[in-house]
Amino acid sequence: MELGAFSVSLAVKDLSASRAFYEKLGFEQAGGDPEQNWLILRNGEHVIGLFQGMFEQNILTFNPGWDQRSNALESFTDIRDMQKSLKSKGIAFQSEADESGTGPGSFVIADPDGNTILVDQHV
Repeated sequence: MELGAFSVSLAVKDLSASRAFYEKLGFEQAGGDPEQNWLILRNGEHVIGLFQGMFEQNILTFNPGWDQRSNALESFTDIRDMQKSLKSKGIAFQSEADESGTGPGSFVIADPDGNTILVDQHV
């Protein structure tokens, strides 16, 4: 199962302070909108999202259908197929993709320690 691009979505208290900190580590803005309290930062192939006031904890994020530069992949495992496979393995879902749909969709699961994992397909 190919999960696609990986990033860490960080729940931050102060978007400007977090941006300044990560810029000192060599990250540069690659997307987002500070007016909407979110930014996507990149350092080489490493991607982090900074989100102020959008969620309570940090999230591991996977984007099926994208490479690390957010380019669409020619072939990938559709999110609905991933969801069916994970369900058959006994994984519990916090939210699910519409299995009758196509294209974009997402689901949320948690690991045994309660870490949130978002699988978010944009294509």
